[in-house]
Amino acid sequence: MIWYPYQQMKTMKAPFQIVDAQGVYLRTPEREMIDSVSSWWSVIHGYKHPTLTRAIQDQAGKFCHVMLGGLTHEPVQKLSAKLEQWLPGDLDCCFFSDSGSVAVEVSLKMALQYYMNRGDKSRTKVLALEHAYHGDTFKAMEVGDDEDYHFVLEAYGEKTDVIHIPTRIDALEEAFARCHERLNSFIVEPLLQGAGGMRMYDIAFLKRARELCDQYDVLLIFDEVATGFGRTGNRFVADLVQPDILVLGKALTGGYIGHAVTVANEKVFRGFYSDNDRHALMHGPTFMGNALSCAVALKGIEIFERENYMGKIQKIEEISKREMLGFSDERIKEVRVMGGCTCVEVYDPKTLEGFQQYAYERGVFSRPFLSYMYSMVPYVIEEDELVQIFTVMKDWFRRG
Repeated sequence: MIWYPYQQMKTMKAPFQIVDAQGVYLRTPEREMIDSVSSWWSVIHGYKHPTLTRAIQDQAGKFCHVMLGGLTHEPVQKLSAKLEQWLPGDLDCCFFSDSGSVAVEVSLKMALQYYMNRGDKSRTKVLALEHAYHGDTFKAMEVGDDEDYHFVLEAYGEKTDVIHIPTRIDALEEAFARCHERLNSFIVEPLLQGAGGMRMYDIAFLKRARELCDQYDVLLIFDEVATGFGRTGNRFVADLVQPDILVLGKALTGGYIGHAVTVANEKVFRGFYSDNDRHALMHGPTFMGNALSCAVALKGIEIFERENYMGKIQKIEEISKREMLGFSDERIKEVRVMGGCTCVEVYDPKTLEGFQQYAYERGVFSRPFLSYMYSMVPYVIEEDELVQIFTVMKDWFRRG
């Protein structure tokens, strides 16, 4: 039996059976549908991309995986070198893992141990945002702030090592003034909070966060698992405000194989570089630096650059704003657009009951959650396909 994610197995609706996929389309035995959510925001190049498929096939003809414990290989070396060259500033030091949640765990572990290696064991607290989502492993859940996902933590009582604040500069300044001596890091989904409700906020908040982290010697972590690779309309938000640690996943491998990377700057890396064995980062996922994952990620970055994906994302944003901003209904609280993300927030979650089946019957795969109907489309989508998605969204409300 398959135990499906985020579902009450006793009452869940049967999932759609996928038999093939190509470009932006998923195919069931009955019909094809546009994937409006890029398989949880990862399939930015579309399905069955010939260059990416060939990269997997070519590498599989050599070997699929060797551990990085005492071994290394060309795909991981080339991907590390590309990320070092491609990412902003001195975000140069790549620690690979097999999922975004694990990569977030690594970032938080890095931040804690960075100060321990300096002899400071008092910096045990993490600053995070209200409505944050950073994954479903334990520390990632702890820095998250969503009772709809992480109610299991209620068993442990009130959180003592995480402080959550809204995306207001006054709240940010107050938290640093009050708690900076105990903070090791401030972790954020920059500009766009994904699973916490597609909440969007201003870059001024992050610029002030960078200043305060510098002032109080606190590490700034950007969780760009969802926002990276253009989703906010920026290549990475780290291009605008540079963090000390950057976490990437999802689109890194274009949806082909799960993989992620935690990228540290030189300051953080130097905090571990020592003759003392106990200053080493004692972490090692079995599949970190998987050769198939690295081969497809490297090709994905080449495609992103060569095919002007930032231009594609700008066009997606323009169409999204044209089609959706200004659309209103008494059941809609707000319509938001940023880069390759569009969100329709409703007042009552019951408003969206039945929408997934409605969209399916009209050739669109959608997965609304809680009070949010949204799209995060593959970047290879054509204008008529994008308009079809938005037409289905709007027609749901026009039914009366």
